[in-house]
Amino acid sequence: MPWNKLQVILKEIAPTGHFALAYSGGVDSRFAAHAAQKMGFAPLLLHVQGPHIPQSESAYARRWAAARGLSLRELVVSPMDLPAVAAGTRERCYACKHRLFSRLRDVADGLPLCDGTHASDTQGYRPGRKALKELNIYSPLALARLSKADIRQLGRMTGLDDPDQSARPCLLTRLNYGLAPSPELLTMIANGEQAAADVLRTAFGERTPDFRLRLTAPDRWELHLRSRDDTREVPPSVQHDLTQALRKRAHVPVACIAVMDTLSGYFDQKNYADPQGRRI
Repeated sequence: MPWNKLQVILKEIAPTGHFALAYSGGVDSRFAAHAAQKMGFAPLLLHVQGPHIPQSESAYARRWAAARGLSLRELVVSPMDLPAVAAGTRERCYACKHRLFSRLRDVADGLPLCDGTHASDTQGYRPGRKALKELNIYSPLALARLSKADIRQLGRMTGLDDPDQSARPCLLTRLNYGLAPSPELLTMIANGEQAAADVLRTAFGERTPDFRLRLTAPDRWELHLRSRDDTREVPPSVQHDLTQALRKRAHVPVACIAVMDTLSGYFDQKNYADPQGRRI
């Protein structure tokens, strides 16, 4: 049983029952905290705030931890001055992860430090995993060979709220390589994604597709939606509402809306400038 395997791994990592967990508030770290709590462990949740993390996500992470009675420690860490991040190189994720997890390790009170990396994350280009290995960060979900689908299924079976929560990776991933980030630009992205989320929830309700607002080139904004069986096309009225909301609420003049089969790793795909999907 995957659940039992995870329990064995956590006992090996934290024989005293105490460990620190890098906690974003996303489904992976929430599941790790949820499973550990149900298994009798006492994780210390460590949440990073910074210009690359939307304030709404920090607020959600805070509420969820409080509702579960889990210990939460917050710290502010900015990767913006790192050369690889400032220049938007392909190593920006490695540099960012190395700084963030170095700081997390410093405040973990000597506890073993875990993260929410899972088996599906071992596929594709993931430069941040190098930093985790260098810093001796444990990834119990990956060690238990739990995939994203496994996490969602086990979450449903064991009472995790919102096990189908959409992934919301770091805002820096919305910028094409070579583009320089700024706090103002990242705020535009966060505000734009909130505006898009409001429109999509109104239009699709529980069937709301996952999406990303991306800057694919200087001054070229694109909204990418993940296709679903019932969301292969975006109705013209919804397209209109999206473009208007993005312009009015976030000052983002979106140039195209594309529906595609996968959202992850978009800028790491060889032909990213010509994605499969419908554009407007």
